[in-house]
Amino acid sequence: MPKTEAAQRHDGTYVTDELRRAITAGELAPNQRLIEADLTEQYDASRGAVRLALANLAAEGLVERIQNRGSRVRAIDLDEALEIVELRAALESICAAKAAERADDTGVAALKAVGERMRRAVDDGDTETYSAGNKELHELILRLSGMKVAPGVVNRLRAQNVRYRIRLARHHNRPNVSLPEHLEIINAISDHDAPRAATAMETHLKSVLEATRTYFS
Repeated sequence: MPKTEAAQRHDGTYVTDELRRAITAGELAPNQRLIEADLTEQYDASRGAVRLALANLAAEGLVERIQNRGSRVRAIDLDEALEIVELRAALESICAAKAAERADDTGVAALKAVGERMRRAVDDGDTETYSAGNKELHELILRLSGMKVAPGVVNRLRAQNVRYRIRLARHHNRPNVSLPEHLEIINAISDHDAPRAATAMETHLKSVLEATRTYFS
């Protein structure tokens, strides 16, 4: 018998997804306490569903559970943030190459449309729209890669690094630097040039690494 919408809202998977979205969107700050009683009310969920969600997110590295003190959004330091970017560079370069091999005309058109929105955002000085386009572009490349394991790993790494990633993307000069890097990735994938796409993605994320080290040190 299928679940009703109300029943789904009490499910641990639903609470996990909603909490993950709030953390990765920056709506919940690093070290912010996650109080079970508040979460059960907010998500109309049982205490067991909330506890399962917190356990799931702790396993993903997004939540820290402290004995006798409850849970909080996990904060990462700069060294860990830099390591995450290095890992992303390795994995996303492979995904970009696979996307270049596998993207069809619809996928290429979608990439170009995101790139054009990012270009307009830079022209307009709209860092919020640029940041959203940045996220959309990387997620689209992961989907176009057709890989089964790497996208999930990359998304967990991006989620853990959310505070640094969002602040960097919104830095007043960063979009001007990263736009040409993103456009080169799009062009390489559109040309179905896998080695070039991998190199372009690696170059971009090495740039992110150096910018993160510079801005946050």
